[in-house]
Amino acid sequence: MIVGGSVVVPGDKSLTHRALMFAALARGTSRIEGALTSLDARSTARVLRQLGVEVGPLRPGAVVTVRGRGALRRPAVRLHCGNSGTTTRLLLGLLAAHPFRAVLTGDASLRRRPMRRVTVPLTRMGARFEEHGGRDGLPLAVRGGPLAPLEYELPVSSAQIKSALLLAGVAGKVRVSLREPHGRSRDHTERMLQAFGYQVRDRAGWLDFEPTGSLVPFEFRVPGDPSSAAFLVGAAALAEQGTIRVEAVGVNPTRVGFVHVLRRMGVPIVVENEHERQGEPVGDLVASPASLRATEVEPAEVPALIDEIPLLAVVASRAKGTTVFREVGELRVKESDRLGLLAANLRAVGADAEVSGDDLHVGGGNGAPRGYVRTDGDHRLAMAFAVLGTVPGAKIRIDDLRCADVSFPGFPDALRSVSRHR
Repeated sequence: MIVGGSVVVPGDKSLTHRALMFAALARGTSRIEGALTSLDARSTARVLRQLGVEVGPLRPGAVVTVRGRGALRRPAVRLHCGNSGTTTRLLLGLLAAHPFRAVLTGDASLRRRPMRRVTVPLTRMGARFEEHGGRDGLPLAVRGGPLAPLEYELPVSSAQIKSALLLAGVAGKVRVSLREPHGRSRDHTERMLQAFGYQVRDRAGWLDFEPTGSLVPFEFRVPGDPSSAAFLVGAAALAEQGTIRVEAVGVNPTRVGFVHVLRRMGVPIVVENEHERQGEPVGDLVASPASLRATEVEPAEVPALIDEIPLLAVVASRAKGTTVFREVGELRVKESDRLGLLAANLRAVGADAEVSGDDLHVGGGNGAPRGYVRTDGDHRLAMAFAVLGTVPGAKIRIDDLRCADVSFPGFPDALRSVSRHR
């Protein structure tokens, strides 16, 4: 396969969620350009509308206007968060400081995802929760109110948990101190808070938040999502020749761990045209094919590349040697049992893969990958194996590539636009 050309990926999913929520709490009209229009982003926009916020339509190429009222209003219906864990967990943080009862639910996949990792610390702050049938998941009712300050050590390094607690601090106007156990998770929330004048600082491994700022209407241009860009970079790594440029991508250091791993595997990747947008670094990712070699991904690296492990694993299946991903058990509670399915699907297409405890081992080979891939509706698995399907001689059937719309609308077209067979 030959790759070539320049491509722009959809707006960053993490930043789109956060921009919509910050705008919802600001009193006045904010304008968000380049917002992601995926199913997950639409879920956030939908529930914010149900909470009394005026959110314009999310359409490709359109500027989204958000008219906030300074606070959320009691919803008249259940808040359906679709497949979006980010929508759910961040919203729980916001609702924890609002004096009314709201019920959150989601699709079958989201209802299986654990929520106590967020509700336990929010309960310490003063919020109350009602679980459905005593199980850890959705549906879940939250009744918020005045909050107390929090000092808390997270059970896992997670941007969703961290952001939920920081947003509770913002909405409740209370101090929050957090410590993550394994490396620093993505820091978009911290950067946005600092832009609004809030004090967020590191203190000997603790993250301290002080409610010193104020949310005001803003304008923001969302950069391209690095997690989406990773799949096109991966296609370049697996190609026989050519170069791909992915333009105006967010290159926040807490989001591009996959770049460092691919470089260790031999992939030439450079960042060009670097600049900043409201504190977020942005640049073009330029990547070319490589003679791939195995590597080991350490636990401290995982928070900065957790969403890209499916892509890195399919690339590793073409490398010389065995690649090991250490302590990636968190993948079991993503949109699917991503860890188990990833290994099973790699074996289904002829690769060598096994899970040992919380570690994933992927052996490399050069046989043409062929077989049937079951995604359980997991968008990142679908896209990763679509990338593997670009290898010459590959015959991979994916049960549901449409689920890629959760994070990357138009993914199949984007992949075709930068790749062609000899």
